[in-house]
Parts: sequence; structure tokens; C-alpha cells
Amino acid sequence: MYISENFSNDEEGNLTISGVNTLDIAKKFKTPLYVMDVNLIRKNCRKFKGALEKYCETNSFVCYASKAFSCKKIYEIMKEEKMCVDVVSLGELFTAISAGFPKEKIYFHGNNKTEEELEFAVKNEIGKIVVDNLSELKKLNEIAEKNNVVMKILLRIKPGVDAHVHEYVTTGKIDSKFGFTIEENEALGAVKLAKELKNVKLEGLHCHIGSQILEIKPFLLAAEVMMKFIKKIKDECEIEINELNLGGGFGVKYLKTDSFLDVDECLKNVISLIKQKSNEFNLKMPSIAIEPGRAIVAQAGITLYTIGSIKQILKEKTYISVDGGMTDNPRYILYKSLYEATIANKAAEKKVKKYSIAGKCCESGDLIGENVLLQEAEEKDILAVFATGAYNYSMFSNYNRNLCPAVVFVEDGKCSIAVKRQTLEDLIRNDV
Repeated sequence: MYISENFSNDEEGNLTISGVNTLDIAKKFKTPLYVMDVNLIRKNCRKFKGALEKYCETNSFVCYASKAFSCKKIYEIMKEEKMCVDVVSLGELFTAISAGFPKEKIYFHGNNKTEEELEFAVKNEIGKIVVDNLSELKKLNEIAEKNNVVMKILLRIKPGVDAHVHEYVTTGKIDSKFGFTIEENEALGAVKLAKELKNVKLEGLHCHIGSQILEIKPFLLAAEVMMKFIKKIKDECEIEINELNLGGGFGVKYLKTDSFLDVDECLKNVISLIKQKSNEFNLKMPSIAIEPGRAIVAQAGITLYTIGSIKQILKEKTYISVDGGMTDNPRYILYKSLYEATIANKAAEKKVKKYSIAGKCCESGDLIGENVLLQEAEEKDILAVFATGAYNYSMFSNYNRNLCPAVVFVEDGKCSIAVKRQTLEDLIRNDV
């Protein structure tokens, strides 16, 4: 009935998440509101870890890509689930460390890390820095030398694989702001420089071909390209690569009609290919790392809104306006991302009418969806939008000086605040 098994209806026909009535949650914590199912988050962590450990005979690392959803509580959960995490900014790194996440299990990404960010990472002796360019590599070596540290690094490589996704979320092609190209020996030059530098230690390679990938083939192509490059590094630089990080991008269902990526089958095939190429090229089998983010949290989250005004336009289109919008979910205006929704207090009723869901911002394009099939809508109904656990809270903006919603975690039938609702005082705190 719903896109994932953590949603159902209670005896009165109201929507529940992990057995908890969403109307009760909305009444207690107010809308708009992000709600996350911790049990499903844990289940997803264990699914990836279990599949990787089943097929990979060497060390393996599942790193939660925390750009999908970042707050102190999520890092605490990742620590409990014995995950690694990757971060892409000083803010994410600081949040992870503040939450008590083990520093040695943190990977630091980014195409333009500042000196402040690198200095903070080095002084805190985090696990690995994924180096994006030559300028960063030299800068990192200088900072590490100044702090008397030898920093473990991965080099981010562009494998040139088109993952057949939206152009804004494709990051593995040659024309991308991320990483080193294998063509014209740019990547090999970075390997040679890393070998010469005294305060960095090249541990491995990283690649990431995009997001919301629903086919296995792009992952196989990327793995093959990377293994060929690992062989070239051994042949020309006499360096054995210890770790191959294949990034993330594992696609999830946003609509009931969507296909989905079978994680177990994907990792089985990818690791089999890596083993085959290791034997063929006379290489040692590298440790394997992956970085799921969306696939860990997207379906675990919903956003609850209260419906306000309802407008019929020329008998052809009906707008329902909610108390949130592009500030708490900008993915529709950015990517035309589609979502399933239901009226939570009428969840058991038949969906009978298509609506365009409008936000409250002063923008004509402030929409969460168009032609969304719902039950008959009325003012003060509670609207639930599914699969908003990834890239919604993390992409929030204060446009029109709207306040950031709270984040509530549901686990074992209990609700708790993970992130407090922003207040008007918070909004003006840094104004002078």
C-alpha cells in the first residue's frame, strides 16, 4: 500500500509511522514537521553492512553519506550501528565530532576544502581525507607537516561513467567539478605527487558516479575502470592500492511505481568483478568501501504539513497550500522530483482528486508536487509527504524568513526531538 513497510493505517484509518499515529505526532510537535523512523534507518544500515560483509573477504567499510541528513542524533545512531561516515563540510565534521562519533571512522570529502577545514580535520586526526585536486593535495601536506601528522588520503577519480540520472546529480563524468580525470594522466600525476609528499599517505582511490542510480551496470563499469587504473598505478608507480571506495548513489523508491536497486545483488556482482580483475591483473584484493546516504534515510522520513487554503482554477486545476514548501523541500523546484503523499487523517479513504501542492513562499514556483492524487482535501487536514528523509532537512533554507521545522525521531513506539524547531529568536540571533 505504501512505498515502504514502516507505514500503515490504524483502526481509525489514520496514517501511522512505525506504529505511531502521525496525527498525534503533528498535534504534539506542530507542523511543518520532519519525522524519521529510526528502526528503518538501523535496518538499512544493517542491510548494507550485511551484504558487503557477505561478499567481501577483505576489510569493508559502509560510510553513511551524511550530507543526506545530518544532525547529532544521526551520528549517534551511526556510531551505535558501527558505521563509518563521510562529511563534506566543516559544519558536518564538527557536528559528527560533537556527537562523539569516532574520528578515525570519518571520511572528509569536498571539491574546495578551505584551509580552515583542512586544519580542523588534521588537528582532530580524522580517518581519511578524500583529496579532490592538486592544490588541495599540496595544501594538505603543508598543514599536516606543520602539525607533525601523516594524513591518510584517498584520491577522488572520475571514472567517466554516465549513470543515466539527472545532470545535476551526475558526478562521475569527465565534465564534472569533482576529482581527477584518468585521461591525459592527470590522476596518475596526482598519485606520483602523493608518493613524493612526506606528510600524506595514499591509502586508496575513491569514485562516485551519481545519485539515485537504479541499475547495476553503471556500478560495474565504474569498478572495472577503477581496477584498470589500480593496475596502471602498480605498473607505473610500484604502489599497491589498499582501498577502493566506490561511493554511493544507490537508488530508492519515491513512488510505488518506481523500480528499485537490489543492494544485495548489486554488491554481489560488483565485488565479484573486483575479485576477478584482482586475479586477472595480479593485484591484491583491495578493501571495499561504499557510501550510501539517501538509501539509508530517504524512505525512513516523512514531512507532515497542515493544509490551509484551497483554490480551484478554471475547473482544471486545484491548489492546496500547506504551511511549508520549497524552504523545507526544494527538490521539486530543483529536479522536478516526484513524491507520493496522502492525507494522514483520511489515509484509509480512496484517493479521488488530483491537486497541486503549493508552499507558502512568495514564489509562483513554490510547489512540492503537481497533479498529485489525494483524498478529498479540506482545510486543517494533515498532509504527509513520503520519502523525505534525504535532502529535505539538509537543504532547508530560511527564504522569506520562514523557520526551520523540528525533526522528530520515532523508535520502538516512542517519539523524541532530534532537532528543535527554530524560533524567531534563533532567526535574528546573528543580526546586528
